[in-house]
Amino acid sequence: MEGGAKERSNGEIAMADARKEGSTDQCSSSCNGGYRLFDRKRSIHQIVGNGKVADIILWKKPWISISSIIIVTAAWFLFEKTGLSFLTICSDVLLILIVVQFIRANAAALLKKQSKPVPELVVSEEMVNSTAATFRARVNSTLMIAHEITLGKDFKLFFQVMGFLWVLSVIGNFCSFFTCAYIGSIVAITLPALYNKYEERVDRYAGIVHQNISKHYKVVDQNVISRLPRSLKKEKAS
Repeated sequence: MEGGAKERSNGEIAMADARKEGSTDQCSSSCNGGYRLFDRKRSIHQIVGNGKVADIILWKKPWISISSIIIVTAAWFLFEKTGLSFLTICSDVLLILIVVQFIRANAAALLKKQSKPVPELVVSEEMVNSTAATFRARVNSTLMIAHEITLGKDFKLFFQVMGFLWVLSVIGNFCSFFTCAYIGSIVAITLPALYNKYEERVDRYAGIVHQNISKHYKVVDQNVISRLPRSLKKEKAS
């Protein structure tokens, strides 16, 4: 009798532990494990282009990535610190390149040396079509967002866009356009690579933050909707 009671109690304890572990795993998988930053469905390499540009952004070719940062920094210094206009700098750079190439070609002919062939600069039809299709998709997506905001049906999207535009306005008070473009370029070259390296940690903490924000937003959304007139509620429901 005592042995059977002990076995029964041990079995109940084991079942309770199993239920506790199962509920913990389910909570962790639903709260953190299944969340990916911005709810994306693709990998970072696929999002940034899945080609040479993706290799540069994700630092698959470190020397090219470092060279890109140096070039962007030099361009920012020329545009921001020298006081010259964008048109003046572009014209001077093109003028120097054309003069150097012209002198190089003629010097090789005078010295009877074979000059290195200059690669032809050709824009393929496939590249133009791909760029146009991507631009068209982005424009249509932006127009759809503007349409949803003007109808007043998506409060979450409205607050997101309003916050984004407010942040841009604040940044514009402290930084010029070229400085903002420089910061954006540096962020585009560095942040995706860092996120790709620490993806699991970032997604785990982002999932916790996203869950907390969703809870607070749900409370705010319910309080706002409950105070709206019935006509607005019906329009939002339809």
